[in-house]
Amino acid sequence: MAGPVGLDQGTGCYRSAASPPLRPWQVRERRFRTTRFGRRGLDPDDVQEFLDRVADDLAAVHDALGNSVREAVRFRDALRQWQSEQARRANPVGGRY
Repeated sequence: MAGPVGLDQGTGCYRSAASPPLRPWQVRERRFRTTRFGRRGLDPDDVQEFLDRVADDLAAVHDALGNSVREAVRFRDALRQWQSEQARRANPVGGRY
C-alpha cells in the first residue's frame, strides 16, 4: 500500500502517490471480499488495508485543518498589529508620530 510520497498540489499536503485521495462515495460503496475456505465474514487483510487508507486520508485532513487554523491565527494577529499601528498613527500622543 505504501508508495512514493509527494506534495499534492491540490491540497498542499504530503500523501502517498500510490492511491488518490479517498472520496466519501468510495467509503460508502466499498464492499469487502468474503473470507476463503468457506468461513463466514470478511477478509481481515482486505478490511485492514482499507482502514489503513481511511486513517491515512483522515490524518492528512487533520493536518491540513491544523495548518489552516495556524495560518488563520497568524493572519488575525498580523491584522490586529497592523490596525494598532494605524490607530497610533491616526491618533498620535503628544502631537508626535
